[in-house]
Amino acid sequence: MFQINHISLTQFRNYSQQAFSFPKRVVGLCGSNGIGKTNLLDAIYYLCFTRSYFSRTDAGSVQIGSQGFRLEGDWHQEGLEHKTVCIVRETGKKELWVDQEICPKFSAHIGRFPVVFIAPDDVILITGGAEERRRFMDTLLSQLYPEYLKILIRYNKILQERNSFLKRAAESNQVDTGLLEILDHQLTEAGTIIFSERKKFMESFLPEVQHFYAVITSSAEKPVVAYSSPLLERSFQDILLQNRTRDLAMQRTSSGIHRDELELKLNDESFRNIASQGQRKSLLFALKLAEFNVLKKAKGFPPLLLLDDIFEKLDETRMQNLLHWVCRENTGQVFLTDTHCDRIKEVMQKIEVDCQLIELS
Repeated sequence: MFQINHISLTQFRNYSQQAFSFPKRVVGLCGSNGIGKTNLLDAIYYLCFTRSYFSRTDAGSVQIGSQGFRLEGDWHQEGLEHKTVCIVRETGKKELWVDQEICPKFSAHIGRFPVVFIAPDDVILITGGAEERRRFMDTLLSQLYPEYLKILIRYNKILQERNSFLKRAAESNQVDTGLLEILDHQLTEAGTIIFSERKKFMESFLPEVQHFYAVITSSAEKPVVAYSSPLLERSFQDILLQNRTRDLAMQRTSSGIHRDELELKLNDESFRNIASQGQRKSLLFALKLAEFNVLKKAKGFPPLLLLDDIFEKLDETRMQNLLHWVCRENTGQVFLTDTHCDRIKEVMQKIEVDCQLIELS
């Protein structure tokens, strides 16, 4: 069993100083909008990922009028107790402590405490651009394989260096071919590893998505999640070489694994073009629960599952199907939020689940 037992928040978003304990496996957070339900989930996520699920900068998570914040969590994992402390100081410097030892690299922490977050705006995963689905894939693979995140960070750094080189070459009208070939070799080396991991992962991920889509919808529809990459057709080295003139003209690297896509289809058509709102939301939950199951199989235990404001997103039948699996068939710790305490109670009684209810005010 893996769960968070206790969390304290200091100057984090709307929390000046507050602490919560979670003795039960299923936790319901209820209260009016703006009271801090989502912020509490985000604090839990932060201790797992060393960053907010919503804000791109640490400053965006600091309580208004304050400077810096502190989060502290007590965890139970496979019979062992752990403590994590994350501090963003007034200077903007961030520190992470795990079991009273400072973590020198935040990337090494990713995947230690696996977590899956499902929030209302996540529907952009279905309706948004390719970068949203690449981020989803990279976040999952980073929790699965620490080396993947290291190589991805390296790839993005080399990509920036190559793009800067292309811009300078265009401005000066001079190309240092030797330096460009070194950058191409480095980019190819990192990019090919990332491509291989993505391709291998997607082969096992599709059946999981289809399984959970059927669980939620109780239908025979089979959405398809297809991995699209230029490396499926040619080697990365050939792609960079053949696009060299174009890249110099555009002053950026026009093709590579940074342009990969997860194509979502239904009946051989683009899912977002033909799917109803209910189908889109069902696929979103299927993608997230597939992520959950992949992490569970890899880690040997269920990750935390954070469900924010999900009661308004599906019809009653699909919601019952979803929560029955999430709260009964799943044995991991679950957090869910709603504006109505009575609705959480009613649903949990229907599926016969003992739920800790925390009313925020």
